[in-house]
Amino acid sequence: MSTVTPTDWQTRPAPRTAEDWIARAAEVAAVLATDAAARDKAGATPYAEVQLLKDSGLVTLLGPTEHGGAGQDWPTAYRVVREVAKADGSIGQLLGYHYLWNWAARLVGTREQWEHVEAEAARNRWFFGGAVNPRDQDVTVTEDGDDLLFTGRKSFSTGSKVSDVTVLEGVLEGTDQHVFAIVPSDSEGLTFHDDWDNIGQRLTESGGVTLDGVRTPWSSAAGYVDRRFQPRTYNTLNVPTIQLVFVNFYLGIAAGALETAATYTREKARSWLHGGHERAVDEPYVIDTYGDLTAKLWAVEALADAVAAEGRKLHDDPDAVTEQTRGDFEVRVAAVKARATDVSLEIASRVFEVTGARSTASAEGLDRFWRNVRTHTLHDPVAYKRREVGRWVLEGELPEPTWYS
Repeated sequence: MSTVTPTDWQTRPAPRTAEDWIARAAEVAAVLATDAAARDKAGATPYAEVQLLKDSGLVTLLGPTEHGGAGQDWPTAYRVVREVAKADGSIGQLLGYHYLWNWAARLVGTREQWEHVEAEAARNRWFFGGAVNPRDQDVTVTEDGDDLLFTGRKSFSTGSKVSDVTVLEGVLEGTDQHVFAIVPSDSEGLTFHDDWDNIGQRLTESGGVTLDGVRTPWSSAAGYVDRRFQPRTYNTLNVPTIQLVFVNFYLGIAAGALETAATYTREKARSWLHGGHERAVDEPYVIDTYGDLTAKLWAVEALADAVAAEGRKLHDDPDAVTEQTRGDFEVRVAAVKARATDVSLEIASRVFEVTGARSTASAEGLDRFWRNVRTHTLHDPVAYKRREVGRWVLEGELPEPTWYS
């Protein structure tokens, strides 16, 4: 990939405001955009891209300022993810998942645990991966004195191969209780597999992982005190928070598709020989299509920002979260997830209508936007998000909290 020297940022004042950090994300995106199509084709492990995220300071966006973090909030993190995903959907997803795994300690851990994790993560600029897929109870956690042993396999482990630390998840033997813990990614017994070979999001390192008795102390089990989990309603914010990460890299990919297509239309596209116009940008149907797709994108972006702002209130006061406020928020997230899915897929597909047959050349890489958004929007069926909204509208039913989307 193209490189940027650390001094490009280290010699300038650090970003301070949310707007400053979004601008920093745009700078990172500009670097990624220079060879995004080529890197997507190569499918190489994104070590350099993750280092870019570290050098830019984006990895510590949510970290405490007293330990070198930026002290920003989730609405800003979502905007940063969206900005990076405009250039590279894979790296946008990796950054978004990093924020999620970093936040996992705060989601389920005790204050002592999450303060320790956040301080260490900010000081060391840790990049997080996750061997977490609660849908499949395929990792068993057993006790061994003062330690826990994680044994099993996860089908997906996004980002772990390029991470410093990995969030583990499993079910405590003989119970239905999930256990989360953070371990160094080079821990003995932790093996990441090079088996991610999908049509899209090719650089996310989302392959499987085997856990062969990965050892961690009981004290690292998030949210456990004296080996008993201490539940809070705030624990149930995992799904809406994760889903908003999805929403924002979908929207970033869609925006990137529109921007890339518009550049192609201005610089390379030919007008239709029977259309009566010399330039493609003067074709009425081309103008109409760009206007239509842009309006749809802006509308969903506005809804995404509004819902993120609603969520900030819950994150700012975790102890005040109730089943009702969590449920109402999850319905709002489900609504924007449904619209973001539909609009991003439409944009990534329809841009070819206004760029023409030559834009399908492999060298242009315009197909990567559709491949990326199509791949990840299959994560969980969008029809079930619409169902959550419909049941809430008709009967006031709140979505049942789960560990999985």
